[in-house]
Amino acid sequence: MTRRFENKVVAITGGSDGIGLATAKLFALEGARVYITGRRQEPLAEAVKEIGHGAVGVQGDVTNSADVARLYERIQRDHQKVDVVFANAGIYEAAPLDAIDDARFDATFNVNVKGMVFTVQKALPLMAAGSAVVLNGSVAGGKGLPGQSLYNASKAAVRSFARSWTNDLKERGIRVNVVSPGGTETRMIRSYLESQPEVEEELSKSVPLGRLGEPNEVAWAVLFLASSESSFVAGHELFVDGGFAAV
Repeated sequence: MTRRFENKVVAITGGSDGIGLATAKLFALEGARVYITGRRQEPLAEAVKEIGHGAVGVQGDVTNSADVARLYERIQRDHQKVDVVFANAGIYEAAPLDAIDDARFDATFNVNVKGMVFTVQKALPLMAAGSAVVLNGSVAGGKGLPGQSLYNASKAAVRSFARSWTNDLKERGIRVNVVSPGGTETRMIRSYLESQPEVEEELSKSVPLGRLGEPNEVAWAVLFLASSESSFVAGHELFVDGGFAAV
């Protein structure tokens, strides 16, 4: 480890498992002071133990702006700054057009879009020039994948915000980028694939590298986008998908 993030303060939403947890572990190993959020206290506490290195968990729901504010209030008390924000929290639910209702629409957009917006907005008072924002998008944001138009659209919104915020924040020296995973071996996708076993085979066949990704493979991309190694990368969408989007 190069300890690229020595004494840097990193905030990660949805850090209790999956890509968020994998990323938190790598940041901690690289010297960062890591703060994670999660909706449920018990998994959050277990994740903090797993991360180690003085990681802090702040229980909260990203759809509740007061919970998001509480995360940054804690960080302000401890460090008075945020160097990296990884807006990772998100949900996935497949729903064909005729099955979309108010509850499904609100659930998807409240977490994937509203929660992401306020995760970034409320961090800004603590961010200085040289800070970085990484948004968790998806290859679905640029695809018309069938039966999941709500999810696709929510991730397309993430990509759009990154473009706009790159211009909005350029004078402050804050970079914004998107990491867009393909199918990744997380608890969320595994529960879906177990209910649809034929989908996993088709998904693997559609990926040139022939498999699902691993959370660590996405996490390394996040660290690159958050580090000084990507200092001239802004408004970019980095696909971590085994070639699915490009081929």
